[in-house]
Amino acid sequence: MSSYVIEGGKKLEGEIKVSGSKNSSLPIIAATILNGGISKLYNVPKIHDTQMMFEILKQLGCEVKKNGNKVVVDSSKLNKHEISENLMREMRSSVILAGALIGRVHKAVFLYPVD
Repeated sequence: MSSYVIEGGKKLEGEIKVSGSKNSSLPIIAATILNGGISKLYNVPKIHDTQMMFEILKQLGCEVKKNGNKVVVDSSKLNKHEISENLMREMRSSVILAGALIGRVHKAVFLYPVD
């Protein structure tokens, strides 16, 4: 097990980069649908769930551009309300898109994801 030993009398300083939170990023990504335009997101963790969420947005007609620490989502061309079964199975939390789709286009069709 690793440990840090800190001896008194010396000033601690330094920098760390804190990754964004998956649990807060996924609902924010879903909310980009409601905007109906351009949303800029920063510090989104680069993990399977967030990447799958971006794939679902693309399938729905949104444009997603990634540039370093920034993700730009343009939902103005959203033209679908159905999420494919294969993408739903990739990520259980994809059901959070239902609320945003219903809020924007008043309907949503998806298969409930199963483990």
